[in-house]
Amino acid sequence: MFLTISTTGTPERPATDLGFLLHKHPDKSQAFSTSYGRAHVVYPEADAERCTAALLLEVDAVALVRRGKGKGRGGAPDAALAQYVNDRPYAASSLLAVALSAVFSSAMRGVCTAKPELPAQARPLRVEVPALPARGGPDLVRSLFEPLGWTVSAEPVALDTEFPQWGDSRYVSLVLESQTLTLAEALRHLYVLLPVLDDAKHYWVSSDEVDKLLRAGEGWLPDHPQQKLITSRYLSRRWSLTRQAMERLELVRLAEADDSEVEEIDNAVAAEAETEERPTPLAVLRREAIVTVLTESGAARVLDLGCGQGQLVQALLKDPRFTEIVGVDVSMRALTIASRRLKLDRMGERQASRVQLFQGSLAYTDTRLKGYDAAVLSEVVEHVDLPRLPALEYAVFGSARPRTVLVTTPNVEYNVRWETLPAGHVRHGDHRFEWTREEFRGWASGVAERYGYDVEFVPVGLDDPEVGPPTQMAVFQMQPPNSTKSAHPTPSTNSAKSTNEKEAKAA
Repeated sequence: MFLTISTTGTPERPATDLGFLLHKHPDKSQAFSTSYGRAHVVYPEADAERCTAALLLEVDAVALVRRGKGKGRGGAPDAALAQYVNDRPYAASSLLAVALSAVFSSAMRGVCTAKPELPAQARPLRVEVPALPARGGPDLVRSLFEPLGWTVSAEPVALDTEFPQWGDSRYVSLVLESQTLTLAEALRHLYVLLPVLDDAKHYWVSSDEVDKLLRAGEGWLPDHPQQKLITSRYLSRRWSLTRQAMERLELVRLAEADDSEVEEIDNAVAAEAETEERPTPLAVLRREAIVTVLTESGAARVLDLGCGQGQLVQALLKDPRFTEIVGVDVSMRALTIASRRLKLDRMGERQASRVQLFQGSLAYTDTRLKGYDAAVLSEVVEHVDLPRLPALEYAVFGSARPRTVLVTTPNVEYNVRWETLPAGHVRHGDHRFEWTREEFRGWASGVAERYGYDVEFVPVGLDDPEVGPPTQMAVFQMQPPNSTKSAHPTPSTNSAKSTNEKEAKAA
């Protein structure tokens, strides 16, 4: 990757002041280590009339793959398809933006100890980026840079000059020129907009990226006509982070319009007035109840069957008593989201050894599920068609046979307490059924009888005296081997097993 910054000067304001601003001497060639390679700063020309600083970033493609584990998230996006042969070493991206921030950090902050007056001075600037991915083409490049005071030249790069009929690539050769910007402003524009144009980042985007964006966008992003696109792309289209950034940018804009501080605008409700406690979400209460029961059972190796986006797995990881946690789900999309939530690509080796995620269907027996202390089916059974429920029962209670099984499901009687839920509607569009307390107890007691478990029932959430709790939980404990009750499937369960095996063969 290659980028040059040039300026012109006069005897009174020599161009070589660029060296003071960048904190890099024009007579020296300097190298800096980065996470993914080595950055070099050289000056192809440096005199009073014209000075050019060049930043060359040598990307270590092997390190890029190893640190990102070859995945789109946490690794270079293009490396997910072609790990060692891709455009990362050559085309400007978030890698170059991070190198700019690291190598020219003082210049980006507008700090110059040798000549403190220089950072505030606007100067003639010319920035050249020979290869820049531009997802949106030259028109988007101009719409991003021109409102900031740049004259923009964005020439598309042909896919192959020998075959012009193939058309243009997604890359442009970019030249920016300005007479009215300071060097610090220019660097901050590049830091934000290079990855925005690439529409990808080589690292996981977390909440601290919002602060980085607002710092680099100070003074220009709140009023930029493409603010929403910039914010969304910079934050890798993560909706929650984008909303947070947009709200904070709006506060900044209002404060500037009112000539006041952000803190003065964001004080509609005094802190001491917030005395009313917000109710704890039912999902949180459910996880807390599950963790409490698992802890009391002494379980160390736990299955989260139907783990979804990994919220329960994340909660269990916080407690070192759970030494092995396995999340299983039929949806690869859900497992991908769970992996991102848990930050598996950045997790330490010791912590990563405690958790694994894999795809599986609870309609079929799976030898990988055997031998665990406990299994959790949290809000799972209601997503299964009733005729297939015996297959799930056998897969969990008959084949895997964990010592403890926790099953939570909605209590349909409580639905009348939800003001926003129309009468006769289930809580989720994918629910095949929702049980009353009597129906759930009947099903759970039957499962316990058939497979040799004892079962207790625990309310989750406020236990309404009329309609019961919003969530009902059954806690199954395997009976000891010398129990007088049968610990083997009854004929009806064997029938479910036979049906299950037939379905597996047909699949």
